[in-house]
Amino acid sequence: MNAPPAEPRVITFGCRLNAYESEVMRGHARAQGLSDAVIVNTCAVTKEAERQARQAIRRARRDHPGARIIVTGCAAQIDPAAYAAMPEVDQVVGNEEKLKAQTFAPGDHPRVSVNDIMSVRETAGHLIHGFQGRTRAFVQVQQGCDHRCTFCIIPYGRGNSRSVPVGEVVAQVRALVAADTAEVVLTGVDITDFGKDLPGCPTLGQLARRILTLVPELPRLRLSSVDPLELDEDVLRLLAEEPRLMPHLHLSLQSGHDLILKRMKRRHLRADAVALCRRVRALRPDVVFGADLIAGFPTESDAMFEATLSLVDDCGLTYLHVFPYSPRPGTPAARMPQVPAGLRKARAAQLRTAGAAAFARFLAGRIGATERVLVERPGFGHSEHFAPVAGLPGQAGEIVAAHISAAADGHLLARAAA
Repeated sequence: MNAPPAEPRVITFGCRLNAYESEVMRGHARAQGLSDAVIVNTCAVTKEAERQARQAIRRARRDHPGARIIVTGCAAQIDPAAYAAMPEVDQVVGNEEKLKAQTFAPGDHPRVSVNDIMSVRETAGHLIHGFQGRTRAFVQVQQGCDHRCTFCIIPYGRGNSRSVPVGEVVAQVRALVAADTAEVVLTGVDITDFGKDLPGCPTLGQLARRILTLVPELPRLRLSSVDPLELDEDVLRLLAEEPRLMPHLHLSLQSGHDLILKRMKRRHLRADAVALCRRVRALRPDVVFGADLIAGFPTESDAMFEATLSLVDDCGLTYLHVFPYSPRPGTPAARMPQVPAGLRKARAAQLRTAGAAAFARFLAGRIGATERVLVERPGFGHSEHFAPVAGLPGQAGEIVAAHISAAADGHLLARAAA
């Protein structure tokens, strides 16, 4: 039998916000001396994410029979009883409780500790000093979501939108940079909603400018997923003016057909997405775009799907996150006429093929260029455009100039620039 882990083991599923919160939990558990714990931070976006979490829980019990297994995250928040019913699980905690130090203190705890997430009104900053083995770190700026897209269960796991005060975000960034973090990624559930609940209603762009001004030693700042309709003018100005803000935007597009977008209860139309990409590219010609896209949303016809597929070219998308539609119980879309599961999967595969071709074209277009690359581990890192680059000189944490000599197997190959 394997011995229990020497320090808290955290298994993370889902988004970058979960990755940030996993580091908060790791710090709390370590400070409380909880060395025999396995913490599973779940995701509820798709049925597959929940299946993988349950599989990880069962595996954790087999591998670490004496460990205290704590399950948390969005899936546990939404359906705590399902995880409490698993014999492998010792404790289920909610998304609010998982960020409290006392949750991980020694002693007896309730088997289930899950608050009504809709009752939470504030989001506290949690000071972390780095991410295990990484030179890139995520910083939470916002939590929850006020929108109710018909396919999405996440607001019921995260609650309503609430922002971290600007000063706390700046202090977190400063602490990370002092610990040799070279790139910070601002993350949350809906970061373009940042600031609406704070005094003075600062925007995401104003927050980014404050960070870059007050932490001049920060080499690189990156944004996580943004809403195409709510991206503020301050962000656009920064993209045009500030080289430390990375030329990479990931857009929450979901569909390329207006009727499907309406049925999703999204706030943008197809034309809004295309216009935004053109405008940003005019301001920052080297910008690259990623996008979240859903294949096989209820009522999606072949023509509607083709409108989504054509977004790859019309918006000039480089990185695709493709999801076959997954019905979430309790959401309006789950009650709409469903596209057959096999067709959903086939459309998702078609989107991924188009995305892979677009990504390959992008990589080929970088051959011969000199890229500034953050070395994340010996020989490997990511460029400003988030392209993976292998064959790098330098040590982890350095930003090196690398001449791109080739592209192969989904990454760029580099050598030191002359």
